[in-house]
Amino acid sequence: MSEAQIGIYMIILLLILFLTGLEMAYCMIIAGFFGFWYLMGFLPAANLIIKDFFDTFTTYSYTVIPLFILMGEFASNSNIAKRLYSGAHKWFGHIPGGLAMTTIVGATAFKAMCGSTLATVGTFSNLALPEMDRYKYSKELSTGTIASVSTLGMILPPSTVLIIYGLEVEQSIGRLFIAGIVPSILIALLMMIVVAGWVIIKPNIAPRAEKSSWGERLAAIPEALLILIVFAIVIGGMITGFFSPTEAGTIGTVAIFILALVRKEVNKVMFLNSIKASLKTSIMVLMLIAGSNIFGHFLAITEIPMKAAEWASGLPLSGTLIMIVIIIIYLLGGSIMDDLAFMVLATPIFFPTAIKLGYDPIWFGILICVTLMIGGLIPPIAIYVFILGNITGLPFKIIYKGVLPFLLSLVFALILLFVFPDIALWLPNLLMGKG
Repeated sequence: MSEAQIGIYMIILLLILFLTGLEMAYCMIIAGFFGFWYLMGFLPAANLIIKDFFDTFTTYSYTVIPLFILMGEFASNSNIAKRLYSGAHKWFGHIPGGLAMTTIVGATAFKAMCGSTLATVGTFSNLALPEMDRYKYSKELSTGTIASVSTLGMILPPSTVLIIYGLEVEQSIGRLFIAGIVPSILIALLMMIVVAGWVIIKPNIAPRAEKSSWGERLAAIPEALLILIVFAIVIGGMITGFFSPTEAGTIGTVAIFILALVRKEVNKVMFLNSIKASLKTSIMVLMLIAGSNIFGHFLAITEIPMKAAEWASGLPLSGTLIMIVIIIIYLLGGSIMDDLAFMVLATPIFFPTAIKLGYDPIWFGILICVTLMIGGLIPPIAIYVFILGNITGLPFKIIYKGVLPFLLSLVFALILLFVFPDIALWLPNLLMGKG
């Protein structure tokens, strides 16, 4: 058998292992090890695993991952999100659908300080859902809003997914972070338009809350300013080159911790829970990277990524149609497995194709992240719906119905990003020059 045939068989084995319920990291390790063993021998395969694990867990650039995750955990386990929600509520709560819009604004602002998408789901399901229940919002609207806006964690900095993508394809993490800002704002605005349209069609799904005074609204501004300052320091430092992504993660984490400490929101339980959760998530991510490296090195000797790139670029199709095919593959992959796991698995295969077709690597990263955002909301797995359903105990059918209108806004945003790449590239080119 040829190397390419062995590669295809190992990809099939990987998918079979995943369908048994085994974590994707272990699926990639097993398939990569046995494939490398078959082609190169046992000792080279054993050395490959040892080297890739050692490199992954000792590479300095990967320290950015646990730092941003810990930053998110500190923000999640303190009252920062609660105050953000309260402030946004004072500004938007009195208009039709205002609490849902408040959730979108509050979750977006919270995500600007938090590197964890799952922390956003958990925080706002416990924070926003009871408020919307209190004002008799429909379950479809409330759960659909929370599940959908949580997907913004894929592209709004500091995004763990963008960090992994940047490390995997050797692109600037700072440039990727900046590229995610405008698409994130666009998607948040589109989601607010969905809420407004939904409430106009069915006014009874979102009764108005009480109107806050201008004094109460103005009093909420300092909280938002603090978040903007932390965000500006973290992202601005990377833009100017004043400090590296790892240093940015350190500064952001310390800033959030000090903010919580000053407000007397740090205690033993909060601190230990943040450390435990960040360690658990960080090890999961690093295991994914190690598995990806092992499987990627196996794929390299089979030459499947290079052959796939040559095959795709040689198809009697335009570059646009080839990219649409790649988007569909990411969409399907994101719907059947964890978005980060599929991105780590698929990007080494399709990234060379995108580059060979002449597409910008920063734009490609944002594009596939938006695609995976959609994949994370559609069956069969729909990770965000699954998590929200487990937290709230609500039937998945209700959450799916609520997510559907927001899915349309995400698809529209994906089309806009595909047709107008400058939506992602304009800001990084303006602030950092063309890459």
